[in-house]
Amino acid sequence: MTNLDAAVIRSNSGTVELRAALAREARALGFDCIGVTVSGTIEKAGAHFLEFIASGGHGDMDWLASQPERRVDPRGLWADVRSVIMLGVNYGPDSDPLAILKQRTRAAISVYAQGDDYHDVIKKRLKALARWLVATAPSEVKVFVDTAAVMEKPLAQAAHLGWQGKHTNLVSREFGSWLFLGAIYTTLDLPRDVAEIDHCGSCRACLDICPTSAFPAPYRLDARRCISYLTIENKGPIPQEFRKAIGNRIYGCDDCLAACPWNKFAQQGREAKLAARDELRGPELAELARLDDAAFRALFTKSPVKRIGRDRFLRNVLIAIGNSGEATLAEEARRLLDDASPLVRGAAVWALGQLVPRDEFEAMKSAAICNERDVSVREEWQTVS
Repeated sequence: MTNLDAAVIRSNSGTVELRAALAREARALGFDCIGVTVSGTIEKAGAHFLEFIASGGHGDMDWLASQPERRVDPRGLWADVRSVIMLGVNYGPDSDPLAILKQRTRAAISVYAQGDDYHDVIKKRLKALARWLVATAPSEVKVFVDTAAVMEKPLAQAAHLGWQGKHTNLVSREFGSWLFLGAIYTTLDLPRDVAEIDHCGSCRACLDICPTSAFPAPYRLDARRCISYLTIENKGPIPQEFRKAIGNRIYGCDDCLAACPWNKFAQQGREAKLAARDELRGPELAELARLDDAAFRALFTKSPVKRIGRDRFLRNVLIAIGNSGEATLAEEARRLLDDASPLVRGAAVWALGQLVPRDEFEAMKSAAICNERDVSVREEWQTVS
């Protein structure tokens, strides 16, 4: 950009010229799409969100229910915001995310979590773009990447990046299901984009594929039944009614995303840091079950998986081991009966109950219940079937 161009933009901060320059800068920084909307454009989504909270569909994610007025309108979070710049980074996979589900002795990790943490990657770009914007057209800005009371998906639809599909996730005609979102709030008045319309039609692919029937109706999610919630947000034992359906999914679930027909237009992501690491492409369950805390942290350095901690992670691995049908993996579960974490021990009990002969399991039960101090683990021994 020449000094003359910058001068024109500074003198007409709300003009099309600034908007076009912003888009060019965003793409130069590695964003794949950009759109602009304003406050007051997501009232319907805000009302839907309040209904979701009232129904209890958010489960234990209390941070969602806290101060909902800060989510339903950008001005609830920052009164001075005039425009919301929504940006997307494509993380399209290079292979079928559902293929790993057939390899029962290997772990399925959600596509978004197989590379570096998108929060770190995208926030750096957002800050760089925000600095450029402030330098070009003096203003105030705030940046967000799924870390504050921001309804990213409704705002992205209002900014024409895509639409919220029947699975409640964003769908793009250009990138399918695979977009990470970030937002820049600004005091500038920028030309807004026309909201994207819903292109789902009569399709039910995302609803019908869900292993746990987490969608009570189109466009409605009960997070308490969602495998992503159960394996990531849920801090306690996974309810028994969902364990079989989880299969070998140990962190998140891509089923509803991968089933969307709009993925036929999707493209492979171009950001190397977000690409799948070889060691996280279907790792062996047996190897994961042997991770102590240090090894867990080392394997998942810079990964979003790291945030759930080793104990919840091993809980998930043991559920997958129980679903594997591979009797040799029972030894991994047997070893973890002595783990320091009750959460891990309880999951190990369930895994053994699925893999060892019933008489062998019953023979272990009496002594184990007598020696177990944790109530939840004793209950696992008593209720496993």
